[in-house]
Amino acid sequence: MKREAWIIDGVRSPRGGGKPEVGSMSHIHPQRILAQVLNALRSRVGFDAKDVEDVIMGTGSGVGDHAMDIARMSVLDAGWPVTTPGVSLHRFCGSGQQAVSVAAMSILAGHQELVVGGGVESMSRPAPLSVDGFTANNTHLYAQYPLVPQGISADLIATLEGFTRADVDALGVQSQARAAEAIKDGRFKRSVVPIYNDDGSLALDRDEYPRPGTTMESLAGLKPAFVKMGAMVPPNDKRTFDQICQAVYPQIKGVEHVHHAGNSSGVVDGASALLLASPEYAKAHGLKPRARIVMSATAGAEPVIMLTAPAPAAEICLKKAGMTKKDIDLYEVNEAFAAVVLKFKREFGIDDERLNVNGGAIALGHPIGATGGMLIQTALDELERRDLSTALIAMCTGGGMGTATIIERM
Repeated sequence: MKREAWIIDGVRSPRGGGKPEVGSMSHIHPQRILAQVLNALRSRVGFDAKDVEDVIMGTGSGVGDHAMDIARMSVLDAGWPVTTPGVSLHRFCGSGQQAVSVAAMSILAGHQELVVGGGVESMSRPAPLSVDGFTANNTHLYAQYPLVPQGISADLIATLEGFTRADVDALGVQSQARAAEAIKDGRFKRSVVPIYNDDGSLALDRDEYPRPGTTMESLAGLKPAFVKMGAMVPPNDKRTFDQICQAVYPQIKGVEHVHHAGNSSGVVDGASALLLASPEYAKAHGLKPRARIVMSATAGAEPVIMLTAPAPAAEICLKKAGMTKKDIDLYEVNEAFAAVVLKFKREFGIDDERLNVNGGAIALGHPIGATGGMLIQTALDELERRDLSTALIAMCTGGGMGTATIIERM
């Protein structure tokens, strides 16, 4: 039998507002959120948790309430057998997608038969970082690559690509409109599972971040979010962040700051989990697959601009799969910032009708480590709804990297 990695099913929490004491899940520990998602997945599929050979979870933090291998701790919190291990990994925003890829790789290699992949992030619970930025106090690395905050990188992309404030705002409006339609139509209901308080009462059963009715006029009233940051001098430099961008990209006269809360990904809490199995295990235990992982890939790009690697990762993924862009029915590209998606769209030459058709992180939010698993589920649900076959999911990550995955319905 050909070795494959099958997606049996997947679930996710709602995306809750990511502000302390405001978001409906902000008072619930991220281990508890993930534990409930794991148990919802087990209840839906009916698999035996003792057969799960690993629970691989991405998290973009890894400190504070996300520390101490949150995957393993969540497995224990869920009441799964103590023999079920868990491992946490970090590829910034692509952590959850990478977790699913690693799960698939292990199954494809024949090392494991049943693995859970996904991610978790409660952005309402940030922990102080004892570092000066992406280079983590390493002056030697900073001298080579003076990495800037991602909001500055997004504005740098817009500047170099010529994306105007109207361009990025239009994508923000489109994301909100598409998400509102998807929610009204119940397109996320298959994947979303409710999260409960410790007393058993309902905490949240729907995505609470979207702002339906957003218009170009309402976004016009928002000031660019990263102007003041661009004028700041980081502790390890004498230049402002904007001046650093100009030094690395001397062709620009200055950084055009066009991003704000309405055209950037939302700060939210959430968790996702997908069950992957080998064909042998699935058939032996009566598990019906929904899709297969066709291929995954990662890519690196220039790290100061940071957010330009989704297209290169997608190109590598297609090449390794022996596929072309024409073979892909739907694309999910994480809406970290509007300019990221606009650049991907320009590089890939794809139309709006196949890209982020149910909105994205601008409207729904981006719970860093959890988003990759959520995007795979969103793509699969939509493939089934439209009776289509293949989807490509791509994300940008910190440090100038990109992740990509191709899935195929079964």
